[in-house]
Amino acid sequence: MSHSVEEQLSLFRYLLQTRSFNESTFRFLESLLVSKDVKSLIETRSSLKQLLKSESMSIIHSIATESVHDKLVVLDFFVHAFALVGDLESCLALRYEALVMRELKSASFQPLQVSPVEWLNFVEDAVHNGFHSVAVKACENALRCIENNDVQKLGRDMLPENLKATTISEITRLRNFALTSVFSRSVQVQATEYLERKTREQQKLNLPFKEKRCLASTSFRNGIKRQNMRKLHERQGLLQVNGALPERHPNLR
Repeated sequence: MSHSVEEQLSLFRYLLQTRSFNESTFRFLESLLVSKDVKSLIETRSSLKQLLKSESMSIIHSIATESVHDKLVVLDFFVHAFALVGDLESCLALRYEALVMRELKSASFQPLQVSPVEWLNFVEDAVHNGFHSVAVKACENALRCIENNDVQKLGRDMLPENLKATTISEITRLRNFALTSVFSRSVQVQATEYLERKTREQQKLNLPFKEKRCLASTSFRNGIKRQNMRKLHERQGLLQVNGALPERHPNLR
């Protein structure tokens, strides 16, 4: 990575740490992703993902006692920043956190309530990108939102009555699809874990058998060696006796 890019990343980190969550900071982030070659772009994008993850966690933790408005401003900035650098998982995680925060605070401040359309949009994005577990939770929130009579007070986000049944049907369809995907993945994971466990168990069972075979084979080979050595000694003894006979009995021919 070039020295100039490192300086730009340092500047972007400074803007985040000083909470400059405005349009100019976002435009500066966009400029960092303009690269002359693919390799530089990949390196810069990877560095930005790591930088955003570390700084977002630190900043979100530091604003825990601040107002809901300030928290939502920060979350919204990082949602768009993660989307820009291609970190969809972090983007969806913070989107979900923002929606849940609004839903929780809407009891005391009605305008914060999340509309069924917002939930539906989030569910579609989560399912499309393979985040099925969070999609299921979002579907449940969306259905509760529709059942709430106060949903008709959401002004521009109000769900027309003639679209209510269609929206419920679509959310239900997405929820069932996400549930099926979660269950399927769970079964695959369990099957993989089962096969791995059985393989380990079989290896443990085979180990003593192999050791016994090894001991038996060694004993057999050692026995053969001892038998051969005994025969060799016997033959050597006979040769010595036969060779000594002419010397001990010189008169015998």
